[in-house]
Amino acid sequence: MAIERILVPLDGSDLAEAALETALELVSEQPAAHLVLLRAAEAPTRAAGDRMEERARLVHEAETYLHGVAAGLREAGISRVKTCVWYGPAAPTIVEAAESEGASLIVMTSHGQGGLGRMIFGSVVESVLRGTRTPILVVRDIGAPISPPLGATTVGSTRGASAA
Repeated sequence: MAIERILVPLDGSDLAEAALETALELVSEQPAAHLVLLRAAEAPTRAAGDRMEERARLVHEAETYLHGVAAGLREAGISRVKTCVWYGPAAPTIVEAAESEGASLIVMTSHGQGGLGRMIFGSVVESVLRGTRTPILVVRDIGAPISPPLGATTVGSTRGASAA
C-alpha cells in the first residue's frame, strides 16, 4: 500500500501526540509521504461573550500549537509537514479533513476505554472509523489496561491441547 498523506489529528495532549511517533516511522519508510497535522477547534456550547471572537481565539491558539509541532518536526529533519485547523467537533472534522486532504491513512490515538467509559464519553476513534473509508491506524495509550479479546480463554487454558 503506497502511503502519500498521513493525517494525524492532534488536540494538544500528550496522548494525541503519541501518534506522531508511529506516523514518523511510516513517513521514514515511504519517501513520498507527507504528514498532515490536524487540529479540530470548537468552542464550548456555553461559551460566554462574543462567539465569533471566541472562535477566532481558538483557531489562532490551534494554529500556534500546530506550527510549534511542525517546527519541531522540521528541526528533526521532517520537511514534508502540513498543518491545518478546522473548526468543528473532532470526529466529523477528522473525517472531512481526511477526505479533503486526500489522506491515505489516519494515525490517531485512543485511550483504550471500553464499556461504561465509552458509553459516557463516546469514542472519537470509533466515530471516525464509522464515518470514513480511509484506513485508520490506532495507537493505543500505553497506560491503558489490557483486556483479553471477547471469547478468548484465560492464559494457561487447555484449549487446543491434546490429552495424552
